[in-house]
Amino acid sequence: MRAPDFWWREPGIASTLLSPLGFIYGAVAAARMRRTGTRANVPVICVGNPTVGGAGKTPAALALAAILKDLGEQPFFLTRGYGGRIQGPVVVDPRKHDAREAGDEPLLLAKTAPTIVAADRVAGVEHASRSGASVIVMDDGFQNPSLEKDFSLLVIDGGRMLGNERLFPAGPLRAPLDAQYRRAQGIILIGGENSGRSFPDGGLPVLAARLQPDASARDLAGKRVLAFAGIGNPEKFFASLRAIGAEVVEMKAFGDHHYYSAADARALLDTAGMNSLQLVTTEKDLARMQGNRALAELAATARVLPVKLGFGDPDGVQTMLKAALGRARETLSP
Repeated sequence: MRAPDFWWREPGIASTLLSPLGFIYGAVAAARMRRTGTRANVPVICVGNPTVGGAGKTPAALALAAILKDLGEQPFFLTRGYGGRIQGPVVVDPRKHDAREAGDEPLLLAKTAPTIVAADRVAGVEHASRSGASVIVMDDGFQNPSLEKDFSLLVIDGGRMLGNERLFPAGPLRAPLDAQYRRAQGIILIGGENSGRSFPDGGLPVLAARLQPDASARDLAGKRVLAFAGIGNPEKFFASLRAIGAEVVEMKAFGDHHYYSAADARALLDTAGMNSLQLVTTEKDLARMQGNRALAELAATARVLPVKLGFGDPDGVQTMLKAALGRARETLSP
């Protein structure tokens, strides 16, 4: 599914007509978030999106895990594995699991730290704790009340902000903003120099961050490319390619978490071949191609644009995480 364009514009006819449904959806979501979750026996840090669609949650989770490692922690990722069949809890092994089993995001997370896929998040955190986790980093589940979180950060795309600020399906909000802000301890604002907009942050600290293309992609500068992606916000990916100097001649946007077919692969390869274009995609998209023989040629031909999230004040983020861990462990002490 791709988010409708009207979500990211000023409220209009479509969002107004859908607002009654949004009111009902928001009331249910807010009531659900008020439930008390199960307390884990290790600190739980949650990275969530206040909106539907890609904002940079997975890069943010990876960046936080790297900081936690610098603090001497053993972080484990916990995720439901959206798009995968595994119910779990199970530790993801990229050598055994593919995206249809575990989901695309867990395969990326598992490259950095042990990753548990679990539909039952309480069972997942118990499994992670038994496996040696000193802290849990949740890559989803902010609005899910089953597990109590010690420290939660909301990720907002600074280019799109909160869209029309209406509730799904009238807009992109997953729950009323005030209900979400009450459950969060901070906001990670990614980019935003082009937005020219402010947003209500509920008095939460705002951590400035930026997605930075990996140095390995520098040779794409000046190259004519066909960029394709099935992620929540493909326009951000296309913009990142332009930012490093690539000439984006063709763009193909698919729905979020799209699983490519043999026909998709053939069309992309043929278009690139006829126009002498380099195929470029995202790490998530490549993860969804692995293990599928029908996509082997596309996976071997396409270049990937790896990105990492960098904080404007990494020392400040480290101090915030260290304090959060300390508070959590005080409550966990017998």
